[in-house]
Amino acid sequence: MYAITGVTGNTGAIVADTLLAAGQPVRVVVRDAARAASWRARGAEVAVAALEDTAALTAALRGVAGAYLLVPPRLGAADPLADNRAVVASLAAAARDAGLPHAVLLSSVGAQHADGTGPIRSLHHAEQALAQVTALTALRAAYFMDNWVAVLGAVAQGMLPTFVPPGISFPMVATRDIGRSAAAALVEGPHGRRVIELGGPRDYSAADVAAALSALTGQPVTATAAPLDAVVPTFTGFGMSIAVAELFREMYAGIASGRVAWEGGAAQAVRGSVPIEEVVRGRLS
Repeated sequence: MYAITGVTGNTGAIVADTLLAAGQPVRVVVRDAARAASWRARGAEVAVAALEDTAALTAALRGVAGAYLLVPPRLGAADPLADNRAVVASLAAAARDAGLPHAVLLSSVGAQHADGTGPIRSLHHAEQALAQVTALTALRAAYFMDNWVAVLGAVAQGMLPTFVPPGISFPMVATRDIGRSAAAALVEGPHGRRVIELGGPRDYSAADVAAALSALTGQPVTATAAPLDAVVPTFTGFGMSIAVAELFREMYAGIASGRVAWEGGAAQAVRGSVPIEEVVRGRLS
């Protein structure tokens, strides 16, 4: 039996779906039982627990062979790092109290650093905390290809906005590859503390993404750079808190400077199979 958090989002749903399709027993962990009806219909167990509710989460993790854990974004949080530390403390305490033998944590490229990486800082802390209480597989995913979907509306005007200089290539990965890799790591089981650095078939620049969109649409699309100083007003305009927007500014600066990059060394490098074209195809307006 494997416990899966985040099934109402993207990666957790793919993890659970992959395991169920392979005939593996699954327990989905949800905040609201009403949102798990489709999983129950497919044969999954349902555990109701908020990640901040340590007692309920402990019960949800008890008796499983492994669990897929994540730290969900809180885009409106006034103090996102403090909020995330509280979630991490609950995850670690629940894993310890449940005797969880193996956790696969959705982490991020750059999580080897304690600072200078924006929201990834919370995942550095999560890796450290969970490794003290269970065998940890830190699945350090690259920048989500799916993030580009949010700006595809500009493609009709021939532009692809980017806060990273258009010519800089950096690792990206599809959420489908993340979910499948997490499911495989759960079934494979624990290897002490392990780091998997997961990218897509190749690295991409914003200019590469724009070229892919040009080929798909038959219209010229140009990656258009915006200054880092535009990150905070842009993201707060989308409803994010100032503190969250400032963390994203730091992350984009870290990508451009090379700080948000693979650690290498003993980490296991894995390449997914889903290209950027497959992610954005069908999502174009």
